[in-house]
Amino acid sequence: MGLAINMRQMERKLQKADRKQARLYLFCNFMALMIISAYSALMLSPTVQKVFPEGGDSAKQMYMIFVMTLVGCVVFTIYALGLFFRHKSGQLGILMALGASRKRLAPGLFREVIALSGASAIAGTAAGFPFVWMIWQAFRLLLVDSSEMALTFDFRCLFISLLFLFLVVGFACLTAWRYLKKTNIMEVIREEHINEPVKELGRWCGPVGFLVLLTGAVMGFEAPMAWDKWFSSYPPEWVGVFYAPVFAGLYMIMLHTVVHGWKSHKNKPYKNIISRSMMKFQGKQTVNNMLVVTLLIAGGCFAVFYLPTNGVSAMVRYASVPFDYFYKYQADQNVPGREEVEALGREYGLRFGDWSECDYITLGIGAMTQVEEEDGRHYHIEYVPMLGEAKVLSEDAYRMLTGQEADVKPGTYLNLTNQEETSLSVNESAREFTNMVTRRQFATEFAGYLHYDLLVETDITCCVVDNADYAEMSRGLTDEWRGCFVAFNVEGKDSYPFANAFYHLFVTSFDESCERVSYYDRVQKIRENEAGKAYWVETDDMAVVSYDMADSFMFRTFWLYRPSFRILDQNDYLRSMSVMFMMFLFIFIVCMITALVVCYTRCQSIALNNRYIFDDLKKLGASPAFLNREVRSQCSNVFRAPSLVGTSAMFLLFSMILYSNDGRMVKTEWAAIGVCLCIIVVIGAVIYAVYRVAVKRVRELLSIRSKGGFMKKF
Repeated sequence: MGLAINMRQMERKLQKADRKQARLYLFCNFMALMIISAYSALMLSPTVQKVFPEGGDSAKQMYMIFVMTLVGCVVFTIYALGLFFRHKSGQLGILMALGASRKRLAPGLFREVIALSGASAIAGTAAGFPFVWMIWQAFRLLLVDSSEMALTFDFRCLFISLLFLFLVVGFACLTAWRYLKKTNIMEVIREEHINEPVKELGRWCGPVGFLVLLTGAVMGFEAPMAWDKWFSSYPPEWVGVFYAPVFAGLYMIMLHTVVHGWKSHKNKPYKNIISRSMMKFQGKQTVNNMLVVTLLIAGGCFAVFYLPTNGVSAMVRYASVPFDYFYKYQADQNVPGREEVEALGREYGLRFGDWSECDYITLGIGAMTQVEEEDGRHYHIEYVPMLGEAKVLSEDAYRMLTGQEADVKPGTYLNLTNQEETSLSVNESAREFTNMVTRRQFATEFAGYLHYDLLVETDITCCVVDNADYAEMSRGLTDEWRGCFVAFNVEGKDSYPFANAFYHLFVTSFDESCERVSYYDRVQKIRENEAGKAYWVETDDMAVVSYDMADSFMFRTFWLYRPSFRILDQNDYLRSMSVMFMMFLFIFIVCMITALVVCYTRCQSIALNNRYIFDDLKKLGASPAFLNREVRSQCSNVFRAPSLVGTSAMFLLFSMILYSNDGRMVKTEWAAIGVCLCIIVVIGAVIYAVYRVAVKRVRELLSIRSKGGFMKKF
């Protein structure tokens, strides 16, 4: 009994002596769970979900970055656990040497591991909610606020945190069991001091790594399109495996950084030899950490690059439109006329000029399209005579509205597109137009493009036809299939209060028949219903807009008759996009904080693990300048390579995405790329500042004076 009590006392003393490593493990595990909990809470929040179109590119980007963050946090936690057990092994070895059996040690070890892992995981999960709430409220206070930004949580997100918690605890118990199975007591005691060098490959490793990384990025990006082209089928989810070489390439790059570095040492083979050796001898841990940091920085950059890519194009578009006010409406709606608008303008001291109006008609238009097979995955291309809606203008109407001449030959049509010719609502394959009231069809043929941005819609084709053809096509159409375009400018300085008042007056003038999303296509609905099928938009909960939410992001973005009021769009853009922008900004902050914490922690771990080397160097007479140089060299490797690879790789990927959209780079995309470069500079400055703090902290831990120069080359 006395022996058992003494053994327990010894165990408690050893645990107390090992509390520094326990604190490090608690901190790392807490951080990982807090990040995962916060990210999943915001990602699955109803506030965020209602502004991210289901299956849209923005949602895919959000989920992709979450997976990258999840992988990074898993590796980060496993690293912290391995480091904890490397130090814990000394305690286990001493107790075994004193006669404690593995059976005797197992309950206490598992109890401690489960308590540490569980407590830190639960605390981290609980801290995730106030963490995301505080950041979100800071966004609302400092940047932009709106009723849509009221944050709500869907606590089903806890399932993700719970799975991660079980993963952490399970892996901790598995690691504990593995250490208890070791039979060589001396090996267990010396585990803490056993180095983990990586296999040294030749200097070809780094350059080949860049090649493999680039190859994987191109393969992964092109694989879905190649699958679609070769097999006439929607690509399956597993094609994402073509991105796998990216991770292999990253590993080779980090391995080269740790083993060889990126500078030649032929002329000065002994320069920084100590720091290089320490990196090499603890290569496995260092490479794993650098991989995690690279993924996190890349994910953060991918998120923050979303902001200028969308913001710059929107601002340029608003500034370049030829009219201050432009809107459209169905002829059967009681929309305010010119006299009412001018009367409202006089209340705000405004006068209007350049007033232009023209009529249009809505017809059915044929086109080549993808038709799904019965299996729902394969498809074939065929021509459908009445595929969807098209807004059609006559030559005279187009000239009245735009001031541009359009000479259209009878029996042909000119398709409207934007100046940069990036519009997706183009149709070069139409063979006929269909009057949707009389069902009379008119043969036609594509004859080229006209360029006018305001008439280009995201989901509906807009065309110009010959005057005589227009008169024939419109014969018999009801007001439901007729409409009007209106445009005018303000003489002098515009007024936001007027624009806001006119917007709400305009919205309230429509009846319930126009309470539709922009991609609602009446021709498609008629065609599907006549075939005995339900129109998919009417069964989709996301395809709902309401006049009651006239100021919401969904309504202002997806309402079929959304107007273009320059001053209103410019001032309300950030408010309208606030939730989406804040989500990506939050992702960026989370990824960068996690990456910097990993780097900072790794610098301290390397210094503490090799403290005896620095103590020996001091005894041998090494100067503070020499010791500072070694510390800087060691820390800079941890920060520099992941930062450069993460930012540059994501910048290249983003540039490739922009280019691949239409096979060229337009002005707004070049402007967005320039802003992204500026963001990279800011990110580099923040990383450099944390690097300086890390070096200063390591010097304090190693008791190295700053004399001899603290900051030289990064």
